[in-house]
Amino acid sequence: MALIKVAGVQMDIRMGETEANLEKIAVHLSETTDAEAVLTVFPECTTTGYCFNSLEEAREVSETVDGPSVEFVRQLCREKNTRVVFGFLESAGDQVFNSLALVGPAGVLGTYRKIHLPHLGVDRFTTPGDRPFDVIETPDIRIGMNICYDSAFPEAARILAIQGADLITLPTNWPPTSSLTADVVPNTRALENHVYFMAINRIGSERGIEFVGKSKICSPRGVTMAFANHANEAIIYADIDPEIAREKHLVSIPGQHEIHRMKDRRPDVYGPLT
Repeated sequence: MALIKVAGVQMDIRMGETEANLEKIAVHLSETTDAEAVLTVFPECTTTGYCFNSLEEAREVSETVDGPSVEFVRQLCREKNTRVVFGFLESAGDQVFNSLALVGPAGVLGTYRKIHLPHLGVDRFTTPGDRPFDVIETPDIRIGMNICYDSAFPEAARILAIQGADLITLPTNWPPTSSLTADVVPNTRALENHVYFMAINRIGSERGIEFVGKSKICSPRGVTMAFANHANEAIIYADIDPEIAREKHLVSIPGQHEIHRMKDRRPDVYGPLT
């Protein structure tokens, strides 16, 4: 299988200014597609910002999955023949979800609603995700999506790995208290599940909350492939091979040192988890 080039955009976001944020998506996507990336991942709440102080305030910038922001990104994907993961506040009846959309030239390939919500920013008011974790199968790669605080719960990435994800994307809005998380958790989730893992954070500040950047792409061996270890705008890239992620049987010394990241699990003794 040919290598797949992916990109992560570490960018500032203007709170409540959807059109300005969409224009930044367009500018950055031109750069990543010029670099031949076939998938570009943007931060959590890319189109809206994060630090809202009420549900009413957040609802003003929320949109449905078939709303103008997703349509704008779909048109970009069609023009560039590429795919994008980006964050937005999703309106669904009276509820608002912290969501992601995976969009390609033909439209929405999949969505995800954040399941684990910290008492921080807009997550104080959004509804917890109400749909199961799911892997999106594309012609060349299987993609799973988590958001930010989901990474604090190993089960979130594990379920996606069990379902066959080659790559897990984690758009985030990590503040300084998550700096150590940014340093170690992406590598850990990649290693323990033997998947590629992209944690793409934002920068800048909103209402006194700073965002630390530190976006990272990790290999299935837990090795850092790209790391924007700062709080400046940046684009990081990596070439990934889905076949490596799919081979869970890892042989160091044949017959003496072999492990299998999935078959060596013992679900029969994990009952207390649930």
